Amino acid sequence: MADSSYSILNAMVDIIAAPGKALDEIKSHTSWLWWPLLISVSLATGLMLYYYNWVDFPWLIEETIRQLPAEDRAEAAGPIRQFMSVGTSSWTTVVAIAVMSLLIYAVQATYLHLANKLTTGAEIGFGQWFSLSVWTSFVGVFGALAAFVVILMADSNQLAGDKLQVLSLNSLIVHASHGDPLFTWGNSLTLINFWTLCLMSIGYARWTGATIVKSTIIAVLPWALIFGVWGLMA
Repeated sequence: MADSSYSILNAMVDIIAAPGKALDEIKSHTSWLWWPLLISVSLATGLMLYYYNWVDFPWLIEETIRQLPAEDRAEAAGPIRQFMSVGTSSWTTVVAIAVMSLLIYAVQATYLHLANKLTTGAEIGFGQWFSLSVWTSFVGVFGALAAFVVILMADSNQLAGDKLQVLSLNSLIVHASHGDPLFTWGNSLTLINFWTLCLMSIGYARWTGATIVKSTIIAVLPWALIFGVWGLMA
């Protein structure tokens, strides 16, 4: 039963400190999803707006060109120098973050909704699964905060964007460089993703009554397939 004294602020703290309690309350408070959604997107977009206005942008343009395959640099250099600017990079990234976040949450919610229909049949609506997707991704704010720390501690403002992914597998384990097949793969998978999947597994188990093993398999399966195949191809 939902606790009438429990608030959105309690849920934001507990999703980190006591996720079981937060996830139980979130199930019956679908409208709460707007707060973690707005905070997450605002922090992510704020980070990129700050980065593009802080970084040595002429250097970033040349670095972007340098990272292209050698055979493509000459042809791409002109258009990149012509169209890449602080304004276009900032607002393109802001729109991309907002659109992609909503798209990812929608796809994830659809998957969990269908998985529940096929495995447990618990009475849980799409909106609740969308809420679970948003809340379990809320811990991504720590990735953004870590990136702010990287910027503040940088020796100069000549810092590539991938260096902001301080919690990625590439930064922590893989150490692949530009041009390496594992570079993008390693930068796309972070400790935050594992944390999110852990929370999603707990949420699925508590909401549906499925075992934690079954819930973990359901939560992790799409990620394991995507990154497993990607990693093998790389």
